[in-house]
Amino acid sequence: MEKTITKNENSDEVRYSDITESRYETGYPDKDSNYPIIRIKSLSKVFKTKSGTVNALDDINLDIYKGEIFGIIGLSGAGKSTLVRCINYLEVPTSGDVIFEGRSMSAANEYQRRQARRAMGMIFQNFNLLSQRNVIKNICFPLEIAGVDRDIAAKKALRLLELVGLSDKASAYPSQLSGGQKQRVAIARAIATEPKLLLCDEATSALDPNTTKQILELLKDINKKLGITVIVITHEMKVIESICDRVAIIADSKIAESGNVADIFSDPKSRIGKKLILEDAVVNCDIVSGKKIRIIFDGRSSFEPVISNLILTTKAPVNILYASTRDIKGKAYGQMVFQIPGDDAEYKRVAAHLDSMGINYEEVTDYDMGQDDD
Repeated sequence: MEKTITKNENSDEVRYSDITESRYETGYPDKDSNYPIIRIKSLSKVFKTKSGTVNALDDINLDIYKGEIFGIIGLSGAGKSTLVRCINYLEVPTSGDVIFEGRSMSAANEYQRRQARRAMGMIFQNFNLLSQRNVIKNICFPLEIAGVDRDIAAKKALRLLELVGLSDKASAYPSQLSGGQKQRVAIARAIATEPKLLLCDEATSALDPNTTKQILELLKDINKKLGITVIVITHEMKVIESICDRVAIIADSKIAESGNVADIFSDPKSRIGKKLILEDAVVNCDIVSGKKIRIIFDGRSSFEPVISNLILTTKAPVNILYASTRDIKGKAYGQMVFQIPGDDAEYKRVAAHLDSMGINYEEVTDYDMGQDDD
């Protein structure tokens, strides 16, 4: 049954009855069940160039669930932006598939893919606003394309401006806005058609730290209030730790590791994960030889006097090379790397003490810290 956008005759309220649902029906037998909203299966993308071929993505497999904020992080050139364009099939994968709400994007025809894209909003680093349109008309643009009545679209846009905190900027043009304000308009435009999924491709990379924090808070608010699944593409660990529930780290066109943000930050397994998370530690540890230990603080042990207790108990001198603490979902998680300048006996005493206290630790080498080979 076709769903429509209607106006209540007795009020000015515009009732949006999910215009995306009428155009893109879920393929799941029970749409309330906890199926992945996005399932990426064995996805690869190869670009042909004059000098040969480039493997941009190699056998990517990911499940992203409805209502979560999922982060994809990697260094420049790792394949992040190609992956997000393959999710909505702006780039057609060379092989593999993207399953969106139970329906195969590879098996869909072009019309069906267009309908799927309408259920996916997208924001970019450079905002991509239409310079000749004012703010309200920028937000109305996707609604016009969807065939929404002009008056209804305008009312919807005004409500969205209130949601993103720009009620006083309806008549302003993009050239009159700050970077943060432009991104707020872009977010309002992206969610105007009530998408099920919001793709954010380096959405805060062009913003200063304070504005970045505000935009991330807005994305969290939209995720919570509207239930929109958010996929965040970034090269910044601070973005991941600020808002994401789970994260995948991509390197050399492959998924290096994925999991809950707290688990990845506490104990990164891949070399690139350690390099991204322990970036400052890599520099500090490079200048010191000898045995080095990395302590992993979870949400319970972060505020315990671990080092002072260790020194008092073992009488072993330690040289702290690096320490950091992050707030993830209201809990403190930390890393500390220290050197034990003494002999093997001192190292064994330190290790035995950490074992007895139930503290996660590992001996680290330059390779373990994610340093590049010569």
